Amino acid sequence: MKNIPEIKLGIVAVSRDCFPMSLSESRRVEVVKAYTKNYGDIYECPTVIENEVDMLKALKEVNDAGCNALVVYLGNFGPESSETLLAKKFDGPVMFVAAAEERADSLLDDRGDAYCGMLNASYNLKLRNIKVYIPEYPVGTPSEVAEMIAEFLPIARTINGLNNLKIISFGPRPQDFLACNAPIKQLYNVGVEIQENSELDLFAAFNEHANDPRIPDVIKDMEEELGEGNKMPGILPKLAQYEITLLDWMEANKGSREFVVFANKCWPSFQTQFGFVPCYVNSRLTSRGIPVACEVDIYGALSEYIGTCISEDAVTLLDINNSVPADMYEQEIKGNHNYTHKDTFMGFHCGNTPSCKLSSSSMKNQKIMARSLEPNQEPNITRGTLEGDIAPGKITFFRLQSTSDAQLKAYVAEGEVLPVATRSFGSIGVFAIPEMGRFYRHVLVEKNYPHHGAVAFGHFGKTIFEVFKYLDVEDIGFNQPKGMLYKTENPFA
Repeated sequence: MKNIPEIKLGIVAVSRDCFPMSLSESRRVEVVKAYTKNYGDIYECPTVIENEVDMLKALKEVNDAGCNALVVYLGNFGPESSETLLAKKFDGPVMFVAAAEERADSLLDDRGDAYCGMLNASYNLKLRNIKVYIPEYPVGTPSEVAEMIAEFLPIARTINGLNNLKIISFGPRPQDFLACNAPIKQLYNVGVEIQENSELDLFAAFNEHANDPRIPDVIKDMEEELGEGNKMPGILPKLAQYEITLLDWMEANKGSREFVVFANKCWPSFQTQFGFVPCYVNSRLTSRGIPVACEVDIYGALSEYIGTCISEDAVTLLDINNSVPADMYEQEIKGNHNYTHKDTFMGFHCGNTPSCKLSSSSMKNQKIMARSLEPNQEPNITRGTLEGDIAPGKITFFRLQSTSDAQLKAYVAEGEVLPVATRSFGSIGVFAIPEMGRFYRHVLVEKNYPHHGAVAFGHFGKTIFEVFKYLDVEDIGFNQPKGMLYKTENPFA
């Protein structure tokens, strides 16, 4: 994927002047050795920071090395002012972590007291309003610290991605889709730029790409991807023209930003004017790390991009759509999977999920739109959806959202797509999330979330939760287990 950052990590050891610098230095060496062996490259800054002069020297060294994410390692107690100033001056996400004591027989001369130093570091960071990542238990042996650094990597990738992201949108949201309408103020607060355009701008750009010489090559690529699912080949030229239009707009409008995602109008006038449904193109760009959110869902696009950075994989955006019929639950889920009926639901969208995340796929037309736009006739302008059941496996359902009064909130829940045939249309799957019924009522409904949720394919709840914390989201909902009541849950129910 080319639309997400590449991270170059650096590690800087710090040392309080009344402790042996050699202790912090030797411990840093062991951390780097453990990280390199198990996870990959990390730049080892040669300067150990005892004071502000050291801090400036170390800052230059990590910047010259091209580091865009930094680990501040308390090999001993650490100089609280200098280490926090390093985090303030470094232009990128920073992690603080501390060394555990190694052996009982070293507590006389080689005790580092980093356990204590982390407390002072956190206090000083707060005094200076500096935002850093601190792990759940930020003290460890070299191998444990290396593991913590590995967990920081996708967080750093996401934060850097957001700080270099532009969301490009086309059109106002469709009528009666106020749920996807949210103030853009919080986008700037998390580091994101936005460019809002009229769908007329998109239509004009699309028309300018008529007979583009690149269209045949894109059609060929689409044909290879669809294979036997290429059921409506006549619509491919328009879809290829549209794909080129979006990619050209992306390159021409990045401006100062490196990464781009889209939130685009896709109905109702889209079909009558453009002459197709854009879902398949949306799926193709999303599979390349360029999410295209349906129905001008700006925060949906933002959420998808977060999932893309964290998973380094394709994501999707789905409606939390319909309940699983009782007979389907009884026949295919009960007894085969350890979920209650209320734990299950169907996630659906018209046809935007990448083919790599579907069990099988084929080009279809949008069934709901055809009822009103092309009743009782061969589909034409409603062609362009990629349909199929979503492949079974682990998923994380999540969303970052702004409230109507511009307050950030979020939710995250882990679950799975079940190996159950949906017998329906669109990009769709049977989802199961533990305690989904309670989560649905006391988070999704109670806190007024829209029907769209982002889906990452794997269990990434821990990392997504940490990203939301880093973004200062105070209200983070999750699917609370039995016995852990929601604030509004009736204890007598």
